[in-house]
Amino acid sequence: MGITDPDTYVRGVPYDELARLRRESPVVRVDDFWAVLRHADVRRVLRDPGLFSSQLGGTQIRDPATEADLAYVRRMMLNMDPPEHGRLRGLLTKAFTPRAVAKLTERIETQARALIAAVAGRGECDFAQVAADLPLLTLAAVFGVPEQDRRLMYDWSNRVIGYQDAEYAVSATVSPAEVTELARAALAVRPSPGPDGSMPDPRTRAGMPDLYAYANALGEYKRSHPGEDVMSNLMRHVGDDGGRVSLAEFENLFWLFSVAGNETLRNGLPGGMLALLSHPGQYRRLLADRSLLPSAVEEMLRWWTPVMHFRRTATADTRLSGVDIRAGDKVVVWFSAANRDPDVFAEPDTFDIGRSPNDHLTFGHGPHFCLGAHLARVQLRAMFAAVLDLLGEVRLAGDPVRLRSNFQNGLKSLPIRWER
Repeated sequence: MGITDPDTYVRGVPYDELARLRRESPVVRVDDFWAVLRHADVRRVLRDPGLFSSQLGGTQIRDPATEADLAYVRRMMLNMDPPEHGRLRGLLTKAFTPRAVAKLTERIETQARALIAAVAGRGECDFAQVAADLPLLTLAAVFGVPEQDRRLMYDWSNRVIGYQDAEYAVSATVSPAEVTELARAALAVRPSPGPDGSMPDPRTRAGMPDLYAYANALGEYKRSHPGEDVMSNLMRHVGDDGGRVSLAEFENLFWLFSVAGNETLRNGLPGGMLALLSHPGQYRRLLADRSLLPSAVEEMLRWWTPVMHFRRTATADTRLSGVDIRAGDKVVVWFSAANRDPDVFAEPDTFDIGRSPNDHLTFGHGPHFCLGAHLARVQLRAMFAAVLDLLGEVRLAGDPVRLRSNFQNGLKSLPIRWER
């Protein structure tokens, strides 16, 4: 059971094994790649896209199956290198205007409160399910997607991130009766499991025809009927070179946001809750002193670390912490290990909501630093403020169910209860 076996993660992240590997060597050979486990080395790799490329082989450990599949993933912003990456990222950054972000923040706080208020009288809920709605509502606002269509993003990210999990790989929770015309057209091309129960590879365009049908129609609509949302700002905007975001670029951004922007937070919210529930003393400390909420959120992000690793490909022969790496080698930065590096974090295996400084790498580092980091923090603070205010102290009401994935540190279910 190694650090790449998805079955390992059904029981939990193998922190002891990661620590053992990190003690042996800062950069260690695993399967067909170099695993980079120390905080300083992870930072070094991420801030040098010239030497450690996102584009050459994509950012997943698994190689795309064909040249065509590789060409397809290279069109995603996540898998771009400078200068293409900088152009698209610059346009996106401009679309998140201070006014748009202020409106989103206000909406997030209201929605987080409404989601918790809706279950407060029950005395129990599955927190993973309740929390999953907040990133969907936020993304619907970013894209100007009608709220009744937001569950489409839930199924898409299940299929993409959960391809190693038998239940999530075939996720289809949306019925055509409850969504817009735009969504019904997309659902009409949703793939079904084959005779052996398997789905097409979600990392190919052919594997996600429903997502692309929706993104294409939405992009066309935004161009002719721009609203007040971030993506309307993006479609209106003309870059310094006189170029606009193409429909193909819009589709790929839609893919990235509706999967990456959704899944990471959907796991970070219950992951943060489980961290608190596993440390009742820290929970009570937070309940007694709300000024600790911002630092508690940073510690949840460090402790849980939703995205466990990302891959780069070496463009030339190089040395990293005394280890020789050849051009073309896969180099995988392991955030779950870097976030518990004792050289950077005192008592790294202790969950401390007052931890300061807290230089975790959960949002990455360098040119690909997470664009949604600010909104993710807003959502975590809003959700936990609502839980503390409306539910008080909560307890675990059953066994958490973890996602079978070696990439996303995921929770599918987290039953909780509280005194009504």
